[in-house]
Amino acid sequence: MTITCVSPIDGSVYVTRQTLNEFEAAQAVAKGKAAQIAWAARPLEERIALVLQAVANIGAMNDEIVPELAWQMGRPIRYGGEFGGFNERALYMAEIAQEALADIKVEDSINFKRLIKRVPHGLVLVVAPWNYPFMTAINTVAPALIAGNSVLLKHASQTPLVGERLAQAFADAGVPEDVFQNVFLDHKTTSALIADRAFGFVNFTGSVAGGKAMEAAAQGTFTGLGLELGGKDPGYVMEDADLDAAVDTLIDGAMFNSGQCCCGIERIYVAQSLFDGFVEKAVKIVEGYKLGDPLDPETTLGPMAQARFADLVRSQTADAVAAGAKALIDPAGFPRDGGAYMMPQILVNVDHSMRVMREESFGPVVGIMPVKNDAEAIRLMNDSDYGLTASLWTQDTNRAEAIGDAIETGTVFMNRADYLDPGLCWTGCKDTGRGGGLSVIGYHNLTRPKSFHLKKA
Repeated sequence: MTITCVSPIDGSVYVTRQTLNEFEAAQAVAKGKAAQIAWAARPLEERIALVLQAVANIGAMNDEIVPELAWQMGRPIRYGGEFGGFNERALYMAEIAQEALADIKVEDSINFKRLIKRVPHGLVLVVAPWNYPFMTAINTVAPALIAGNSVLLKHASQTPLVGERLAQAFADAGVPEDVFQNVFLDHKTTSALIADRAFGFVNFTGSVAGGKAMEAAAQGTFTGLGLELGGKDPGYVMEDADLDAAVDTLIDGAMFNSGQCCCGIERIYVAQSLFDGFVEKAVKIVEGYKLGDPLDPETTLGPMAQARFADLVRSQTADAVAAGAKALIDPAGFPRDGGAYMMPQILVNVDHSMRVMREESFGPVVGIMPVKNDAEAIRLMNDSDYGLTASLWTQDTNRAEAIGDAIETGTVFMNRADYLDPGLCWTGCKDTGRGGGLSVIGYHNLTRPKSFHLKKA
């Protein structure tokens, strides 16, 4: 089977790669498992140094990576790629590794030594998405390797060069090639490997349907799964909010990367007293965007990764307008709209009967609703199948924390949005998935506890 990356820039075939057959895939698994034993035996400091060298190697490639990303998934080159966040996350996980992986000492007396160690799972499969292909991959790859696991990376077919770049960076750093392997696998082979207990842990970032397929494959194997799936993240602007800051951040969170962000803002609820001003400012910001060729430094919105993704957003928007919503952005300002090139849109007069307020859009559209009070905002924010992040805008930290306690979500932001803090657990609930990455908890998920009860006499 061949994996094909069709560039959203012009519809041309940009990359093709052959997938491994079942025998080749089994060989990769065997190599990874065999290499892991010696890798885990290396001193922690050595593993950290090699991983950080690989991260630096990616930084040295950034000038080549940025246009590659534009060709593969459409992000404008003006944003300079992902190395800042990629580096931040890896560095943080390296800094906390010693403490996060330290033995838990219960007793060391004349009679007993009792402790709990954190030991690697063995071989970890990382299935990474295309929307932030470097940052999402490093979330698991760096701590998995630092913790002593070996890794098989299966990257999205839309961004196949990312896996190859990472493999080159780790190999050049001195990480054994069997310890970190980039593989091209079809869905059938991936599921068969999981069902055959090939992996000690599987981390998947992608669609809800993909997460269900992972769970189905792992059924009965007791393989650990980390799943980050869909999202429909809300923002709530309270009457005491800094209006300009709220508009700037939430609209950027809705539209950046053409809306293709795991924790992008997809619905906004605004206190009635601020609603008109918020909408007016939001429209002005969006009208200033330039949709076009992502290789043009003036472009602020590139194409979505695939035309079918844009068509879904168009369908949701059209259905909402047919049901009474009002679209505020004039298509005349975005002549490039069509195919994978999706113009941004702001909708008002929306409600939760509309698909655009309930289904994941993953594109540059956002619905904005006025709310009377906190209770109504909480009810609406929780009226979703998803729960990744929520963004609260107020000057009152206690109020934000109390509302955050009532929201069904993985992360609560106050006066910011669309940011992954490596010191905090990246997690979700409901159809967004389960498990947690980064932070100390990320290390806990990539290792298992092993107890030692040693009687000395």
